[in-house]
Amino acid sequence: TTTPRIGDILQKLAPFLKMYGEYVKNFDNAMELVKTWTERSPQFKFIIQDIQKEKVCGSLTLQHHMLEPVQRIPRYEMLLKDYLRKLPQDSLDWKDAEKSLEIISTAASHSNSAIRKMENLKKLLEIYEMLGEEEDIVNPSNELIKEGQILKLAARNTSAQERHLFL
Repeated sequence: TTTPRIGDILQKLAPFLKMYGEYVKNFDNAMELVKTWTERSPQFKFIIQDIQKEKVCGSLTLQHHMLEPVQRIPRYEMLLKDYLRKLPQDSLDWKDAEKSLEIISTAASHSNSAIRKMENLKKLLEIYEMLGEEEDIVNPSNELIKEGQILKLAARNTSAQERHLFL
């Protein structure tokens, strides 16, 4: 009680936050599944609505509860930055809090990277389907860098032809 600290505790727990990246990667798919089954199955919809009415749910939907873990890491990062701004630099907790922020920021980057990878794979799948599923381009090692319209100049008569390029 004489020297309250949170930096040392967060420092020990922060490495586990990287697991949220896996949750975040599958978040859109999970939300879509809940939506689909709510529309398809009256029984599923009834069960979800029944559970959401319980006091422990705090009048929030399942989707709101599913969003909480996605927001957790950025929230920890903001709280820790605010804590460090208000904490005197000579505090015993300063170094641990600073190290915790570094680890949590890494976890946030890991989570954001997971989101970008999933979005990239989704886009590659859309392109694959657009191309008639002839050339299998959907691979975690493949990355869509840029796409857009270009002009191809013909070698013989220098006429320009529009093309859509996927890089």
